[in-house]
This record gives sequence, C-alpha cells and structure tokens, in this order.
Amino acid sequence: MNNQLLKPVLRVMALSAASVALIFVINNFLIFWWGWPGLDLLFGQLGWFGFEAPRTNLEGSRLILGWLQIVLYLGPIILITVLVLQTSKRTVLADSEVLSRLAAYIIRSAFWAVLFIGLVDMVLSFLRVEGLLPAVFGDQLAKDLGRPAFRGLYVHYPLIFVSFIIGYFSRGLGFMWLALLIVSAELLIVITRFVFSYEQAFMGDLVRFWYAALFLFASAYTLLEEGHVR
Repeated sequence: MNNQLLKPVLRVMALSAASVALIFVINNFLIFWWGWPGLDLLFGQLGWFGFEAPRTNLEGSRLILGWLQIVLYLGPIILITVLVLQTSKRTVLADSEVLSRLAAYIIRSAFWAVLFIGLVDMVLSFLRVEGLLPAVFGDQLAKDLGRPAFRGLYVHYPLIFVSFIIGYFSRGLGFMWLALLIVSAELLIVITRFVFSYEQAFMGDLVRFWYAALFLFASAYTLLEEGHVR
C-alpha cells in the first residue's frame, strides 16, 4: 500500500475509532436513561451476529429507535470518510491535534459538571435529611427533588449544559482542583464526625463521586501530558 492510499486509510480509521467511542457513551445514555432498545436487541431480532432474540419483538417507535442507533454509529463514519477524501492534504498529526483539543474540552466540561452536581446534590441532600426542603422549596417541589428522575432532568442536565459552556472558555483540566476539593471534603467529614458527632451518607457519597471523577481526569491528563496517572 503506497503512502497516498495509506494516509487517508489511517485518518479514516483513527477518526472513526474516536467517533465510535463517543457514540458508544452516548448510546449507553440513550439505553439506560431514555429506554432506547440497544443494538443487541435489534441484532437479536434480525438474527445478526449470533445475538439472542429479545423476549418481546421490537415494534413501532422502538424498532425505529433501534435502527436510529445503527445510524448513529454508521453516519459519522460515512461523514468522516467524505471529509477525509475532501481534505486529502491534511495530515494525521493535524487530526490528532483536533482530537486532543476535543478530549481536553470534554474533560474540562466534565470537571465543572462533577463539581456543580456534587455541590448542588450535597446541599439538596442536606436540606432533605434535615427536613428543610419543604420550607425552602415548598411541599410539592420538595417531593419532586427527592425523586432521582426529577432531579436528574431538572437539576443535573441544566448544570451539565452550563458546565459545557464554562468548559469552552476555561483552559485548565482542573483535576488538581478536584483533588483539593476531595481533601477538603474528607477533612470536613473528619471534623463533623469526631468533633460534632454528625455524619450523613451523602457526605461519603460526594467524596466517592469526586474520587471516581478524579481517576478519570487523571487518566486523561496522563494521555495529554505524557505523565503518570498517580
């Protein structure tokens, strides 16, 4: 294979791998949060690739959603192929810079999302545990905020949207600040537990939530800066 053919093939493979990874994450969100059927059920119904047939056949809108999930995977690959053919002079290194900036943007936005969601959830959980939610938000809204589906849709999603806006203007990965927040939260737990004999489950949940994000951000930082995940 000569160099003129090898370069576009490598570009298509690299960009397609990145797009499939991103669509995989989005697809999991659609399956577990919005109830989309998933490719395994559609492939099972069609008898493709040895997947087990679903107990209930996909019909109507669920069948359409299943095919749409296939389009979500194949569509970007087709667009990438067309883009590569139209930009034949572009190098693989130029593509890698674009992917690196995209990954950094996602990580920056994810940092702010984790920060905002953690802090807001901590406040709401504290108010709920202490019975202060009805006094602050009213009886009906207090009940709604106690339901994960309502809180995710009307609290978490807007915070995530705002986080992606802030991530566009921010330029730091932010995981070092997250490490400081984790240490501060642990210190707060120690003080409230051993000095004031006060402890609630949401305090430990917040630390674990931030710990998980810290390891993910550290992995991204390792790839960008060629450092060590520790």
